[in-house]
Amino acid sequence: MSVPYNHKVIEKKWQKIWDDNKAFAATDDYSKPKYYALVEFPYPSGQGLHVGHPRPYTALDIVARKRRMQGYNVLYPMGWDAFGLPTENYAIKNKIHPKIVTANNVKRFKEQLHSLGYSFDWDREVNTTDPEYYKWTQWIFLKLFNAGLAYKTEMPINWCTSCKVGLANEEVVNGVCERCGAPVVRKVKSQWMLKITDYAEKLLEGLDGVDYIERVKVSQKNWIGKSQGAEVDFAIAGKEDKLTVYTTRPDTLFGATYMVVSPEHPMLEKYKDEIKNLDAVHEYQEQAARKSDFERSELAKEKTGVQIDGIRAVNPVNGKEIPIWVSDYVLMSYGTGAIMAVPAHDTRDWEFAKKFNMPIIEVVAGGANVQEEAFTDVATGKMVNSGFLDGLEVADAKKKIIEWLEEKKLGTGKTNYKLRDWVFSRQRYWGEPIPIVHCDKCGYVALPENELPLELPDVESYMPTDNGESPLAAMTDWVNTTCPCCGGPAKRETDTMPQWAGSSWYFLRYTDPHNTEALASQEALNYWLPVDWYNGGMEHTTLHLLYSRFWHKFLYDNKVVPCPEPYQKRTSHGMILGENGEKMSKSRGNVVNPDDIVNDYGADTLRTYEMFIGAFDLSASWSENGVKGCRRFLERVWKLQDILTEGDGFSSDMETKIHQTIKKVSNDFENLKYNTAIAALMTLLNDFAKKGSITKGEYRTFLLLLNPVAPHITEEIWNICGYEGYVYQQPWPEYDEAKTVENTIEIAVQINGKTRGVVALPVDADKETALAKAKEVVADKLTGTIIKEIYVPKKIINIVQK
Repeated sequence: MSVPYNHKVIEKKWQKIWDDNKAFAATDDYSKPKYYALVEFPYPSGQGLHVGHPRPYTALDIVARKRRMQGYNVLYPMGWDAFGLPTENYAIKNKIHPKIVTANNVKRFKEQLHSLGYSFDWDREVNTTDPEYYKWTQWIFLKLFNAGLAYKTEMPINWCTSCKVGLANEEVVNGVCERCGAPVVRKVKSQWMLKITDYAEKLLEGLDGVDYIERVKVSQKNWIGKSQGAEVDFAIAGKEDKLTVYTTRPDTLFGATYMVVSPEHPMLEKYKDEIKNLDAVHEYQEQAARKSDFERSELAKEKTGVQIDGIRAVNPVNGKEIPIWVSDYVLMSYGTGAIMAVPAHDTRDWEFAKKFNMPIIEVVAGGANVQEEAFTDVATGKMVNSGFLDGLEVADAKKKIIEWLEEKKLGTGKTNYKLRDWVFSRQRYWGEPIPIVHCDKCGYVALPENELPLELPDVESYMPTDNGESPLAAMTDWVNTTCPCCGGPAKRETDTMPQWAGSSWYFLRYTDPHNTEALASQEALNYWLPVDWYNGGMEHTTLHLLYSRFWHKFLYDNKVVPCPEPYQKRTSHGMILGENGEKMSKSRGNVVNPDDIVNDYGADTLRTYEMFIGAFDLSASWSENGVKGCRRFLERVWKLQDILTEGDGFSSDMETKIHQTIKKVSNDFENLKYNTAIAALMTLLNDFAKKGSITKGEYRTFLLLLNPVAPHITEEIWNICGYEGYVYQQPWPEYDEAKTVENTIEIAVQINGKTRGVVALPVDADKETALAKAKEVVADKLTGTIIKEIYVPKKIINIVQK
């Protein structure tokens, strides 16, 4: 009898062996085929790991372990995305330096990850708060600055009322801060921006050459928001000035019955002396400033606005004067900050027109009465009430109107993008210092590269200021410096970079993390890039994933990296929910601590369960019974030792099943079908248990297949059984396609249409052989006279008697 399965002893034992042997360290032997597997490095929060973290980590650990067994030089690294607001907020609350908070959190996270047996190469660990790391984050920023892609400008930004920090549009979710949940308002600030918009087309085109799951591609394409249309000039009545709008539907110009400008539009200030209801406009502007972009652009919200009294626009196609309104659903940061409204064919414009009693003119035929509801199904159709466009199909009308506008110098065809430049300033302490000084004579000047890293100074208070300045602004000894250009007095930039900065290039540093002369050597970058498989959350698709692709493409254009895309393959995992099907949270009382599962059931059980819980890309509810079921499975694998027999090969009756399982598990591991791979191993285990024996050769193969999922128990059994070396050093099992095909088949034997037995037949058995074997199986039931015999090959045998 085997000794009892003691996961606590076994798992610590093998984790030490792997550490001592540096079992999973990537080598610098660049002659071997490489494989770079990557998971998003975590933000090391005070709460430590939750059970959602192991799902992607285990999935890619399976791939990494399998690739090593297939002979690849595998890079599977881990590090810490450690700058950010939560650490700073904790430091403020508990009066402890963020550096100490970070170190403590990292220590805990690392211990938890280690306890799960991941094959990370810990020699390549990176931390975004390490000055030797953020030296290169600052270096990339200077490259962007010198290329004209980093600039500072006054602009309305999303301002978190709690964090007291500016947020990118991507960080505002449902009108609140994605980090703390506090309301977000608009505030004008001087902000550093990155011109990601210059890379909009490249970011779109690059998606054609990568293997990303479709929903990731769609999400990025929608966020970039490419559209074809025209910029059209509407004259301001009685002025030399004009209002320019961007529209994807210039063909509907004859239906434009009013215009709407953003509350921040500069024309409101320019013509303030001629606006008769200026007080009402100002009051509306103040109301709009208290709302986030999300709140302002919500389709379902009530329509509000103020008609400007004293200024009107002129529709360029028919010369008619139309009113100009101010409304908060038009954003200055999108397009030109002004729109033309065609209420007959746009629901929001129609609702606005109805509320404020403005004309509605149908210009695309085919709908019901546009006075009753907007007709929006107008991608095709014939133009009406449109002068020289009447009778044309929509597509032809678009071409003709753009030609007409360009000929009359009233507009031009244009490609537009929804994507906005990236707000790159944070008025907080715990972030990378921006390596720029401001000189009254020279303007904004980059620090010389030999002065990097520009390190964060120690400050007495990390509290953000109510006026929106960073805590660094109070550090006058640090702020006051000399201009690198003219040597005159200058001030350092006191804003810091956002948390997304360090994560925009970390995958590059893993390739050569200890290099002091460059972010990584050309040799390392040429060998390891691109990342072969990157898994991460869908919530990062329009943040980190887009930002890091932008930085990588910029570095590629500057010949720093060898390939235009950072990640060849991108997948995403589903969330793990509480047992009640709701998102895990402390307030709901449904949080599961992975430490408890590891302690009670073992790391291998947790790994197996998280891979068996359901389809990898879908959310799944936690189940304690499911955990127990996976523990029972591993105990049964352990007890196969008790029925072990000699023999290095496969027994004839198991050979086909084993080859089928090798094929199934190998393919499923490559296609995110971890649950069905484990199910196949469970089925094979049942077959061995049913048979009552397993040869050493069969057990060996079974352990190799299970090892990437449950590495500790498989190494221990391997060692007990006296197999040579370690499991992680063995080649991955290969299957023979010919041996995956069944040589025999079981089919039902019926008597008078009722199943009375089952017979095993050769796949190619003829009728005579099949009937003879069938009669042997049901001989005791053939009591009458046989009047008919039916044999459907591979399906059924039916004997009719009376």
